[in-house]
Amino acid sequence: MKGKETILLVAAGLLALTEPMWAGDIAEPGGYRMDDYRAPVPQTLQGAKVVTTAEAEALWRGKKAVFFDVMPYTPKPANLPAGTIWRETIRKDIPGSTWLANVGYGAISEETASYFRQGLAAEAGPDKSRAILFYCMTNCWMSWNAAKRAVEWGYSSVIWYPLGADGWERANLPLEERKPYVISN
Repeated sequence: MKGKETILLVAAGLLALTEPMWAGDIAEPGGYRMDDYRAPVPQTLQGAKVVTTAEAEALWRGKKAVFFDVMPYTPKPANLPAGTIWRETIRKDIPGSTWLANVGYGAISEETASYFRQGLAAEAGPDKSRAILFYCMTNCWMSWNAAKRAVEWGYSSVIWYPLGADGWERANLPLEERKPYVISN
């Protein structure tokens, strides 16, 4: 193989390893995303900073932000017929994150909003200028919705990491198993 061919082959291989951060030019909606949550997301979120994996890693390593996963969670149904096998989904998060399950839907109940607010306050404290980072999975509107809601609630240092836990994993960064946050009484 000649020098130029080798360079082109290596460059093509490196490009294949990288993944586009966003799949297209998706417009930022005026309100919340209400359905089809696993779909391409916009490159922006008004009032929030959007970060890459490298930027999220720097925030994580420097302990410069409180990380919140907002992936949905389905608990074991109470009325399963006898003998039904239930396999709980194992969630792997960015270490040190808090999993605030189900807060990223477009419309949330007052109970879920209360859970969300209490989780934010418990983990990030009362200072609404403290940096808070939201994520779930690549092409998941749950984190976009949750970050937008935090901005609307007056948090001034909201960060959105659109590649989420799977983007983090693709960068060979550590993950750890996590259970959803539970409000302690």
